[in-house]
Amino acid sequence: MSRIYLNAFDMACVGHQSPGLWRHPDDQGHRYRTLSYWTELARTLEAGGFDVLFLADVLGAYDVYGGSRDAAVLDAAQFPVNDPTLAVSAMAAVTETLGFGITLSLTYEQPYTLARRLSTLDHLTEGRVAWNIVTSYLDSAARNLGLDTQIPHDRRYDIADEYLQVCYKLWEGSWEPDAVVRDRAQGIFTDPAKVHDIEHRGEHFTVPGPFLCEPSPQRTPALFQAGTSPRGVRFAAAHAEAVFVSGPTPEVVRPPVRALREEAARLGRDPRSIKVFTMVTPIVAETHDLAVAKLHEYRQFVSATGALALFGGWTGVDLAELDPDEPLRHVETEANRSALASFTKDPSHTWTTRELAQEIGIGGRGPVLVGSASDVADELEHWVDEADVDGFNVAYVTTPGTFVDFARLVVPELRRRGRIPRRRQRVTLREHLGGHGPYLAEDHPGASYRRAPLPG
Repeated sequence: MSRIYLNAFDMACVGHQSPGLWRHPDDQGHRYRTLSYWTELARTLEAGGFDVLFLADVLGAYDVYGGSRDAAVLDAAQFPVNDPTLAVSAMAAVTETLGFGITLSLTYEQPYTLARRLSTLDHLTEGRVAWNIVTSYLDSAARNLGLDTQIPHDRRYDIADEYLQVCYKLWEGSWEPDAVVRDRAQGIFTDPAKVHDIEHRGEHFTVPGPFLCEPSPQRTPALFQAGTSPRGVRFAAAHAEAVFVSGPTPEVVRPPVRALREEAARLGRDPRSIKVFTMVTPIVAETHDLAVAKLHEYRQFVSATGALALFGGWTGVDLAELDPDEPLRHVETEANRSALASFTKDPSHTWTTRELAQEIGIGGRGPVLVGSASDVADELEHWVDEADVDGFNVAYVTTPGTFVDFARLVVPELRRRGRIPRRRQRVTLREHLGGHGPYLAEDHPGASYRRAPLPG
């Protein structure tokens, strides 16, 4: 029986996947701007059996719906939003085993500085950091970061491939394993002969090196990625150690998971070494009827315009002028193709704008699991068995209430079924996710940039 991994899915904003629920009297999302919110949440998640706090991020406002950002601003639909990195070291200081997956876009930052920031966090967390690699998808972000419009979808991934090459050279190749000597007697901290320039000159980046940071516990942080377009799958199969695939049903999620694992095998990687996560939003209570009552209560706070603002940002499709009962169909956009496909490629259902707003209003683009602890655990096991996923990004309706309820009710049930361990060891995040050591596996392309074998 395979174990189930659990990521708490959050964002440094008022409301993440359930627009309008910030108005619920139990929601504490407005505290996102305080350090105490994050340290309390980290303690709660670690004590509750979660493996990782997965922090999403965007670099622009959702301004597609109605041709304006007003709906997103009014309803706090992932706006305002803070930097996801700055609270991580504080959370690490109050936890011992919780990992931190941080979303950082490579489209608008040079690899030299981003690699340094991640190495610093890997040091400060003692190896508990993952980078969720994104290429960004909002035109509003592109306009505010020096471009007239978004870089075409597949071109962003071409740039990303070279970006990762630079990062691997910095993390894996610039410093030899024994470069740091710390010899007080001879006055040698680092052996200069074992710190190397990387001399990267490519189509998009020129980085001579050397890297500024000494090797961190994982050298290369654990690598997460999301995206199920054909180009995104090729990128994930080459680089990612964990992949986020969203969809409304196991039947929708399973084909991209299969495609990912097949492509990884074609590239010479162990396909089972890549952990696949899908998003769910649990509404759990002591009984099924109580959980259903909670769902009905939550629906009173849903913002339909906030939901459609999120959809517009995710897909690049403006539904403001459509008949609310008109069926939606799949179209290609330069925004987030995976998001659009997750709604419009389910053969069992044809969405209308009205239905879509209600569906997104609770839990965004993933399924909502409603019931007792046993009900929700059954659903999670069904997803693992039918979609071939390894774990879940657990999204919240109210924060921290959804996480508290899940930890109190569902985690003990999963432990009883042998799906998650009772204790966690203090190891790096890569090791916790099944890696055979703290470093990139030998079949990972990043390992090819090493100048010498690593210890262990």
